Amino acid sequence: MIALAGSACARPLVAQAQAQGGLPVIGFLSSRAPDESADVIAAFWRGLGEIGFIEGQNVVITFRWAEGRYDRLPALAADLVAVNVAVLVTAGGPPAALAAKDATSKVPIVFAAADDPIRLGLVGSLNRPGANITGMSNLNMPLVAKSVELLKELLPAATAIAYLRNPSNPSAEIGSEQALSAATALGVRLHVLDAATARDLDEAFAALIRLRIDGVVVAGEPFFYSQRDRIVALSTRHAVPASYAWREYVNAGGLMSYGTSLMESYRQAGLYAGRVLKGERPADLPVRQPTKFELVINLRTARALGLTIPPTLLARADEVIE
Repeated sequence: MIALAGSACARPLVAQAQAQGGLPVIGFLSSRAPDESADVIAAFWRGLGEIGFIEGQNVVITFRWAEGRYDRLPALAADLVAVNVAVLVTAGGPPAALAAKDATSKVPIVFAAADDPIRLGLVGSLNRPGANITGMSNLNMPLVAKSVELLKELLPAATAIAYLRNPSNPSAEIGSEQALSAATALGVRLHVLDAATARDLDEAFAALIRLRIDGVVVAGEPFFYSQRDRIVALSTRHAVPASYAWREYVNAGGLMSYGTSLMESYRQAGLYAGRVLKGERPADLPVRQPTKFELVINLRTARALGLTIPPTLLARADEVIE
């Protein structure tokens, strides 16, 4: 069972930690919700454990959850800084990482799964981040172009595709640029659709039908990840082929994904948080970048959509779900 501490119980947790001999406290700031974050939290704890930190034994973790409301993140970040956490870990991409950076220039920050950290202003250099912040880059935005290319390969007759993004995410414009560049090179029209709430998602998929879109690339975005079951169901209901950033969508019945391992990013964040607790400075810890990218295809979903996956695409897949 994962114990998730929210704002209401933050200070009692800190008091408890001090009573246990002054255990260091990790503040965990997430743009997502606790009920759908068990997998990434487990991966984070796994990384912490590998470097020798066990929650409740020699470290305490206190959580803050924005539950998809990115506008809540600045206040939640400030609250964690106020309770004197030893390190501030951010989850759920750039929104949480930027909120933490704005909240403190002193508390060490480790971000997990952030897109293009240099362009977003999180760090000045990947090799030597400087200041008080470092973390894991997941390269989701640079991989958008590849996702567009793969979707076109899957749908060779496609003339119009969509890019579904969350306009509240600071990376939204970066992804749109990537998608437009790739679509233009392929001679395909691109429609950018925005969704920041569950209702927006319903409206966006309805728009796909009105616009006669052949397929959609779904941005690698924390709110969308939290809504992955809903998004996959909408894709199935409207019979719209969709490409996703993470394999968890395909495990939930999605058609295809291309990207990095989200769980590995959080495991590495746990390792970095442990290294900071042992005295290393974020300024000296290079931003970690993924080295493995995986293509996952769900043949059951393809058959349900009446699609035949090109043999060349199947041959390149790292995993095919029969």
